[in-house]
Order: sequence, then C-alpha cells, then structure tokens
Amino acid sequence: MDWNRGFSASYHAAVVDPSTWKDMEIFEIEDGSISRSESALMESADLKTLRYQTNKEQWIRIWMDVKQVGDAEHVALFTGLACSPGRDIKGNIISNTLECYSVLKPADDVLLPRGWYAPAGADGTRQIAKLLACTPAPVVIEGSGSTLQNTIIAEDGETNLTMAWKILEAIDWRFRISGDGVINLVPQATEISASFDAIDHDSIEPELTVSYDWYSVPNVFRAISDDIIAVARDDSEDSPVSTVNRGREIWMEESNCDLNANESITEYAARRLREEQRKALTVSYKRRFDPNVLTGDMIRLHYPRQGIDGRFLVMSQSIDLGFGATTSEEVKQL
Repeated sequence: MDWNRGFSASYHAAVVDPSTWKDMEIFEIEDGSISRSESALMESADLKTLRYQTNKEQWIRIWMDVKQVGDAEHVALFTGLACSPGRDIKGNIISNTLECYSVLKPADDVLLPRGWYAPAGADGTRQIAKLLACTPAPVVIEGSGSTLQNTIIAEDGETNLTMAWKILEAIDWRFRISGDGVINLVPQATEISASFDAIDHDSIEPELTVSYDWYSVPNVFRAISDDIIAVARDDSEDSPVSTVNRGREIWMEESNCDLNANESITEYAARRLREEQRKALTVSYKRRFDPNVLTGDMIRLHYPRQGIDGRFLVMSQSIDLGFGATTSEEVKQL
C-alpha cells in the first residue's frame, strides 16, 4: 500500500480469544472512533454496532480492509476490552454502543502488595513484563540496555500500571501498542516513522492549527547527578520565554540525568533547557491514515512557507472509522 495515496476503507470487528489472542466471531461496525494519547491507558475506542449482544466483558479487535488500485490490505487498528455495552433504540431499529478500553486496563485494576519494589541493577523491561502479566496481551521487548539505576518502591495505592510507567520513565523507554494489541516495550523514538510535505508526501489537509504553549516552558533548568548540581538559565533578550522577556523564572529539575559521552553536567543542563523550550510549538491537523505512525513516534513536517519545518513527536491521535480513516493528530516540535 502507498499510504500517501487515496484509498477506500471498510471496517469490522472480531471477538478475541484471550487465551490464544486470535479472532473468533466477527461482527459489523456501523460507526466509531479510536483515540490514542499519552494518558496512562494510552488508547480507547467508541463503537456503534449492529447485532452485538453480550452479558459479559469481551476482548475485541477492530479491523480496516483497505483497497487501492492494484493493492489491498487487512489492517488491525485497535484491540481492547469492551466492558461498557449499551443499546440505542429507535422504533424497531436497535443498535449497540461499545466503550472499549486499552490492553493496559487489567494492569491498572491490580494493586501492588505493600513493600513491592523494583531493585537497582534489575532489567527494567523485565520488571515491566512481569507487572503486565495480568493482561492477556503479548508483551514484546525490543532492544536492550534498560538497567535500573535506582530502586523504585511502590507507594500506597500503586497499581501494576502506575509502577510500570514509573519504571519506563526511569529507563527512558515507552509503550508502543500495535493495532493487534501487542504491547511493545521500546526505547524513545530516534528514527523518523513518516515524513509529510507539500510535494512528495502530501497527506495533510490544508487547515492546520499552530500554537505556542508557553505555560510550563522553563527558562531555568537544574540538573542533579549524584552530589553535583548544575543550573542553566535563559536570560537572552532574543528569546520570547527568557527570564528577561517573561519577567519571571520558571524552573524545571531532573535528578536522573542521562549524560551523553564526554558531556559535563553543565552542558547537560544547557542542552535539556534548549530541548524543553523547543517543545513549546504544537501543531494540530488532519491527515490520511498511516499505520506506521503511533503516539510517541517521531515524524518530520516540511512546510517552510507556513513556518513548520523539523522533527515532531506525536502526542495524540483520533481515527474516525469512516471514509479514508481520517486521522486527527497533535504533535510537538523536538
């Protein structure tokens, strides 16, 4: 499939066997949408269906059948837990509504024992895989080098999922959930998943919203590594978010500093301040669906006439289960 070209799409769903993670009976989708974000559960879906009746929770998978001149593809869009069924009745016509939750939901429903901890020196991804054993979704670890530098102890009310997120943050990895419900544990994105521009890859609709979120953008950054502290400041008259132009200081601090080779703590603080300030630029738009781009992925936008050019991180997506699976997306500049 050439995802930069137009295509026609139809949709259906299937009940998933949690023991094999394979499809069972199929049912039709009348309408719906899929949402992806940086929230704890990361994904959800709302569906309107016909002839779906059940008195229990079920795992389901949403499929899109795509047709393009000379090509066709069967794409899994979402797999999750359907646990809030409802019915809409209009005369003799009855349609069912479904609220579907992420494959991470079971891990958010289990409280950790008091005193549970992930020890320093342990493989962080292995610890996360154990925490996610309560969900039937497969967990795949991609890459290596995820050793915990410090012990992480469960707090009151800690769930398997909240602890998994804490470990992810400590090792600077992320969840990447594929359409078939596989939970991939991967390092932060360093490669471009897709590029969009006005000539070769024109998948974005003409209307874009560009905003600068200066609310929490720091102009002072404090880095702490063991007993060493470094502070970087932006006091430039040319910077719109500097201490000079804003008339106030906005601090940010990091204690788990991941220094590059031969990088001093002072250089690290200055680099991280620049990185955090670049995140002020946010772009929202609609585009053609592309299965290779998920939240947390890195893309490139090249629209220099509109002042949009560089690498961006995908923060959220909403996929409409209609013509062409139009994807609404929000990204932040890196």
